[in-house]
Amino acid sequence: MSRPMLLAFLLLILVITSQFEWRQQLVDIDPAPSITQRQQQMSKREEAVKEKIILLQEKNIRRLNDLVQSLQQQLLQCKTAKTNNKTTNATINHLAEQVIELEQQQILEGLD
Repeated sequence: MSRPMLLAFLLLILVITSQFEWRQQLVDIDPAPSITQRQQQMSKREEAVKEKIILLQEKNIRRLNDLVQSLQQQLLQCKTAKTNNKTTNATINHLAEQVIELEQQQILEGLD
């Protein structure tokens, strides 16, 4: 073989082997970004799910606060009604006593 042919052959082998190395490096590098991209997507999804859970919890807390407020109003109404009933019962008892006294007086006056 002549010297230029040998140099050309070596150059060709060098180019071919270097391309294999580059391709192998590219293949090794490519999966890493896809894995990190997948991890980023998963973390974004997890954050979205966590945010939805927090929003649902806040909504439930608002509902519970509304229910507590409603129950407090109902309790106040019941207390007011109970007080009114006591006042009404006391008035009725007082009036009944007065009626009984009047009837007793009429009976006593009828006997005289």
